[in-house]
Amino acid sequence: MGGWLSHFWWGGDPDNVNQISGLTMRDVYAVQKSWTLATANPIATGIELFTRLFRANPETKEFFKMIRNVPEDQFNQNHQFKAHVINLMSSVSSAVDNLKQPEVVAVMMNKLGESHGRRKIKEKHFNDLKNVIVEMFIEVLDLDDKTLVAWGKTIDFLYKHIFETLQVDETR
Repeated sequence: MGGWLSHFWWGGDPDNVNQISGLTMRDVYAVQKSWTLATANPIATGIELFTRLFRANPETKEFFKMIRNVPEDQFNQNHQFKAHVINLMSSVSSAVDNLKQPEVVAVMMNKLGESHGRRKIKEKHFNDLKNVIVEMFIEVLDLDDKTLVAWGKTIDFLYKHIFETLQVDETR
């Protein structure tokens, strides 16, 4: 798409990198489009994500008192855990939906970092989750390389702002 039509369609140069998020409009579009696949059944997707996280990093299950001693095939029966899954999926959805407003997303992620910092969640735990997300996206969503790169940049942007406030809590 060239010239004025591209400007109209994308709202500007689709390859211009936003200085706050590090994302182009093409990146935002790819992330938003692919996220709709993950949110077709958000509770099932979220439970699958946590199940994979707990398998890959069993120590992370210790943060979830409500399911510490619950077999994974019974996770979906625990209302408190399902509420946390819904919160995770809603937080990611809100961030993805608002990527065109990176200042707003940054504030949202700062708040998320504050709440997780109080629970002694560390950068390592978030990075473990990132590895699981990428693996799950490759296996389940069958994303192309450009979309995976866009997701990598998106997660880096989100984590940058989560880690800002995690760091504040870690120094206390």
